This record gives sequence, C-alpha cells and structure tokens, in this order.
Amino acid sequence: MDGDISLKNILHARETLRGISYTTQIKTHKDLDATASATVFLKCETLQRTGSFKFRGAYYAAVHAKTRGKARAVATISSGNHGQGLALAAKLLDLSAHIIIPKPYTERKFDAIAQQGAHAVAVDDRVSASRMLQEIIRDKNAFHIHAFNDPLVIAGQGTIMLELLEQISDLEVVLAPVGGGGLLSGLCIAAHELNPGLLLYACEPLGAADAIESLRQNEIVPMPNPRTLADGLRTSLGNRTLPILKQHLTDIFLVSEKEILTAMRFAQETLRLDIEPSSAVALAPLLRREPALAGRRVGVVLTGGNVDMDSFWHSVIQT
Repeated sequence: MDGDISLKNILHARETLRGISYTTQIKTHKDLDATASATVFLKCETLQRTGSFKFRGAYYAAVHAKTRGKARAVATISSGNHGQGLALAAKLLDLSAHIIIPKPYTERKFDAIAQQGAHAVAVDDRVSASRMLQEIIRDKNAFHIHAFNDPLVIAGQGTIMLELLEQISDLEVVLAPVGGGGLLSGLCIAAHELNPGLLLYACEPLGAADAIESLRQNEIVPMPNPRTLADGLRTSLGNRTLPILKQHLTDIFLVSEKEILTAMRFAQETLRLDIEPSSAVALAPLLRREPALAGRRVGVVLTGGNVDMDSFWHSVIQT
C-alpha cells in the first residue's frame, strides 16, 4: 500500500483485525459532562490488547508483511506502546520481532516488550537506533514497521473511528492526542469519508508543540528537545501524516504539564480510569471548558493506560 490511504483501506484493516483486536468500550460520566459543559464519550483504548491503540496498526502491518511473503521478521524503533503492540502481533503471527528501544524509556515498557518474546535491544539515542534498525533489516531480512508514518499502521488506527461512529450517534467533535500523527491521520480519513461535518481536534503538549508549528508552516518542524510527561507525544510528524492532518484537522489545542497532571488525577479519582499522560492531553481541553467544545457531543480517544500510577505520582512528587 504505497498510494493514498482511503476508507477502503481502513475497512480492510477492520476485517483483518476482526476477532483479534478488541472493540473497546465507551465510558461516560455525569461529573465529566458537568465539568466540561459537554456530552462526553470516552473511547477506552486503554482496554485494547497491550493497553494501547497501537496494537491495531502494528498487527495490520505485520499481517501484510507475512501474507505478502516479504519477511519472517519485523523490526521497529519504539520505547513504548508501538513496540509492545508489534511484539504481540509478531507472537500471534509466528514472526520474529526486533524492537530497538532508545533512551529514555521506562523499565515497565521494556519488560512488557521482552515478555512478548521480542528481541528487545536498548540503545543510547535515536541515531544509534536508526543505525541498528538498518543492520537488522539487512541481516535479518526484516520488514520495517514504522510507529506512525506507515500507511498500513495509519489504516489500522483508523478502525477506531469506525467503531466510535457506530457506537455513538450524532457525534459532533473528536479529540485525540498528536505525536507523530498516525492515529489522527487514520481517524481523520475514516471520519471525513463517513461524516464530513465532524470536527477533529489534535491535542498537543506545550512542551512538545511541533505539530502546531508544522501545520502552520506546512513543513515538518522537528522538536529537538521536547519537555513533557507525555512521552508518547515527543515525536515529530511524518511526511505522510503532515499533509493528511493539514487537510482534515479543525485545530490544535495546546495543553500545559499542569493540565496533564490534573487530567490524569481526574481520570483516576473521578472516572476510575488509569490513563497515560498522552491520553490525558486529549482530556485536558474538556476539563478547562474549552469554548469550542461547550454544548457539543464530544468523543475522546484515550490512547493508552500503560502507567504504574503509584510510581508515577511518587516520581511527580519527588520532582
């Protein structure tokens, strides 16, 4: 799949994922609605296999690698959820997975990747990771599955929107976090094929606000030193995702680190949901009563829940 990504590709991904990925539930809460002055529907990808939406795209791309006879091994660079998703996908498909994990990373996510049977290798930085990736592709004849800038991965993530629109009628707005843009690209393509009037907002940390600058300048603006708790959003947009988001996004909401922590606390204490900082970025605009969302029917993609909350809050207090 080298051309444009379409609804047809996303529908094919849904058929491939049927019975493999979970149809994740929608959660609502009256206190959230009251706080946001909106009717809010939380799409809980925290309950997806491996605890993150990333499994969808990783599995769909890995199936492509296997069925086309391209490789018996897959490889990627990931310090988090994409690595976990690809590790499980490879295990289910009897493929060898090579996950290169650049620093910084959490021990919990490293261990989760290794426990799926993947070859997990830690390296010092992204430059070293890129070098090792090329070696593995050459030596192992591995198929590279990029974390977000891959049409197959984007199509897999787009299946979330298919589910959301079937689960909730008359949806007006969708919020999702943006890092590399693979998730939002899939959401945008599916949404605007099925409901052209749906408003889609990206949510981005102030400490890693490269996507908003990339869209303003219509070129990829790298963020050399991102400073945010939302580790999954520290990446820059890709050459595939930028034009998709440029065409489809309504706007971007920027979120402070304090708002991320507030949203995580609200999710844990009020919603009884443990969410990663990256997920909290998409919840924060509602908690501050963003005027554009008031009175609307709003869907929020909670992207992942792979965080040890006790350790997380302890580390925040220490810092």
